[in-house]
Amino acid sequence: MGSLASEKTVVGWAARDATGHLSPYSYTLRKTGPEDVVVKVMYCGICHTDIHQAKNHLGASNYPMVPGHEVVGEVVEVGPEVTKYRAGEVVGVGVIIGCCRECRPCKANVEQYCNKRIWSYNDVYTDGRPTQGGFSSAMVVDQKFVVKIPAGLAPEQAAPLLCAGVTVYSPLKHYGLMAPGLRGGILGLGGVGHMGVKVAKSMGHHVTVISSSRKKRAEAMDDLGADAYLVSADPEGMTEAADSLDYIIDTVPVHHPLEPYLALLKLDGKLILMGVINQPLSFISPMVMLGRKSITGSFIGSIAETEEVLQFCVDKGLTSQIEVVKMGYVNQALERLERNDVRYRFVVDVAGSNIDDAPEQPAAA
Repeated sequence: MGSLASEKTVVGWAARDATGHLSPYSYTLRKTGPEDVVVKVMYCGICHTDIHQAKNHLGASNYPMVPGHEVVGEVVEVGPEVTKYRAGEVVGVGVIIGCCRECRPCKANVEQYCNKRIWSYNDVYTDGRPTQGGFSSAMVVDQKFVVKIPAGLAPEQAAPLLCAGVTVYSPLKHYGLMAPGLRGGILGLGGVGHMGVKVAKSMGHHVTVISSSRKKRAEAMDDLGADAYLVSADPEGMTEAADSLDYIIDTVPVHHPLEPYLALLKLDGKLILMGVINQPLSFISPMVMLGRKSITGSFIGSIAETEEVLQFCVDKGLTSQIEVVKMGYVNQALERLERNDVRYRFVVDVAGSNIDDAPEQPAAA
């Protein structure tokens, strides 16, 4: 990997334009700073946000772009002021790799809400270089934004927890929804939704999966252990379920109506939005007013919460349900994810893909 004083050339799989197609791309990592950790990437999960970013769905993509923010790897170097990690340890890197450290969110240890947060990719680091993500052979990350992967948690299983896992854990903790006996709804059964079912069940909640059709009923009930399954297109079933849920975790990443789900909430119930949607959502105000209900949002989780959810999963024996693929399959995996054809999270075996040997492909003219 070179010495602390040298820059390092690595290979990642990058999107070159809004087609979102990924291909090998060589670039240089920054020199290892005093508090930096150099991570040799082992595995990286694929999140729906990777599609949004690679295809410029949010209108702010910069290319070439190496996606990936569910990164697990081995520490191969540390800066002289690093105290938390040493070479050989298995660690994780999530969605955020920088913050101002001075604002109210930073001082409250919820740095994901810092207005100067730095994304793990498709952003600019403090040195002016573009950030690149975990579909690469290595990353350099400040120790503050690195977490240890606990013993007892396989690295490929840990990868989705760095985004999908903490994304459902954080709002349940923040809104006081961790007590046994609560009744929760999980809207959407993808990568985040399936972890929502598992985490909520492990907290002792009665969990209802809400979906647009009956086709996922067996997997929700039999595979994931949900207590009930509700089809949003079934008026009778939705009416029977009215006023029955303490909260709904809404993971749907596309435009959808909110009113049918607000009707399912009890007094003081919470609809927690998690899907990244680039169109306005709407509802009529009495749906909220007449039950003192809340529509709120939550964004991933803090570094501390990430450490908590990793240990929570070890303690509860939870694992994510994944399909491990090689880097050469990543474009097919992204296409399948866009069709919701995965149960429930793709994880790229980066270290096993020999991506450093892949020839770089020029951008299309």
